[in-house]
Amino acid sequence: MTKTFQDLIREKFPNLSPGQKKVAEFLIASLEQSSLYTISQIAREVGVSETTVIRLAYALGLSSFSEMQKMIRQDWLSQKQPTYSMTEEEEVEVTNIFSHSIEQEKKILDRLRNQIREEDIWRTAELLIRADRIYIGGFRETYTAAYWLFYKLNQLRDHIYVSSPTGYIPETLCNFGEKSVVLLMSLPRYSKEALILADQARKQGATLIAMTDRHLSPIGQLATITLTTGENTEIFSDHALPLLSLSQLIVMGMHQRDSKNIRERQEKMEQIYNHTGIFIE
Repeated sequence: MTKTFQDLIREKFPNLSPGQKKVAEFLIASLEQSSLYTISQIAREVGVSETTVIRLAYALGLSSFSEMQKMIRQDWLSQKQPTYSMTEEEEVEVTNIFSHSIEQEKKILDRLRNQIREEDIWRTAELLIRADRIYIGGFRETYTAAYWLFYKLNQLRDHIYVSSPTGYIPETLCNFGEKSVVLLMSLPRYSKEALILADQARKQGATLIAMTDRHLSPIGQLATITLTTGENTEIFSDHALPLLSLSQLIVMGMHQRDSKNIRERQEKMEQIYNHTGIFIE
C-alpha cells in the first residue's frame, strides 16, 4: 500500500520539534496552498523560519522540500473535488434554513467520498471479522454513531461491547489482548474519556481503530488505522453523519468478506425473533 503524505506526518509527528509540528499541521490542513506555496510563503504563513520548513522534509525521511511538496500535491489531487456553481434558483432555495442544512449534509458526504481510502475500510472490516473481541467507544455526541455500529455488529458476530455516553467500565476490557480491536469515535470537542480508553487499549496490546475528523487529532495520532470524516465548521450540522456513513461502509465490507458466517448468525437470530414475536411484521 502506497504511503501518503498524511500517513507519513502521522507516523513521524510525535518525534517532530514544536516548530516542525506547526508546519506539519498547516500542510495537512491546507493541502492545496501547500502544494503551490514556496518555502518562504509557508514559513511566513506558519510563523517559523524557512530552515524549519526544510528540516521538516528531512525529519520525514525525504531528500528535499521538493520531494515533500510532490507528496503533498499527490494527496491534494487525490482528494480534489470538482467545482460546482449553484444556479440563481438554487441560491434562493438554500436561504431556507432546512434546505441549507440538507445542502451542508450533502457536502459532508461528498467530502467523505473524495477523501476516503478504500484500503482502510477493507483493513478495518478484516480486523473486525478476525478479532476475538470488539469494543466500540463513543462519548457524548459520538455515542449515537457508536451505539448504531454496536447494534449492527451484534447482528454480524459475537463478543461486541460498547461504552456509555459518558464513560466506560475499565473491567470490560480486562480480557482484551493482541487479537482484540477497540474502535473509538472522537470528534471536537475531544473528550478525555476517549484518550483514557485509547491508552488502556494500547497498553493491553489491542488494535486501535479511530474514527475522527483528522489524522492529527488526539486519537488519530494513536491509532493503527485512522478513518477521517473531515473537519466540519457548521454549528448546527450533524457531526455524527459521517461517522454513521463510515460505519455503514464497514458493515458492508464485513458482509462482503464474511458472508457465510454472517448468514448463519442471521438465520439463528430470525429463529429467535420468530419465537419471541419481537417484531410486529
